[in-house]
Amino acid sequence: MRMRREMRAWGRVVGVVGAGAVLTVGGAPAVGALVPEADLAYHGSVTVAAGLVDLRLTPQNHGPSAVEDATVRLRWSAPLADAQRLPGDCARSGEQVVVCRTGPLAADGLGDRIRLKVRLRGAPSEVMLEIDTVWGGGAVDRNHGNDRQRVLALETGDSYVF
Repeated sequence: MRMRREMRAWGRVVGVVGAGAVLTVGGAPAVGALVPEADLAYHGSVTVAAGLVDLRLTPQNHGPSAVEDATVRLRWSAPLADAQRLPGDCARSGEQVVVCRTGPLAADGLGDRIRLKVRLRGAPSEVMLEIDTVWGGGAVDRNHGNDRQRVLALETGDSYVF
């Protein structure tokens, strides 16, 4: 009698654990399948002259999924001047940082060019610009080799392409 009760109790435990395992394993791929995948990249040019930085940046999505919107972070090695005139889709988020919306990015498509002119505090002889994705519109980007850029621009008025 005691043996039967233990067997029934063991059967209930196995049944509950087994059902939970099926739900976990069965549910995991479905959740993963809902996450879109995109490959964001940024290309453009930067020019520095007399403390003014002229940045032209084109976001790109290599796919496979479209992205409704993303946010790119632009970080300079020198502090920005206090007063800035930024485009409507850009906002300052720190002493040396500006973030900009990319807008919609079709799979295997180019986004709208982001043109930004910022004034640096003082007139440094060089500035390092770091570009990276802050938010990818909910998509997973497994290739960060092309959405993270570092560009050293000398204060010569020359255009540095990335």
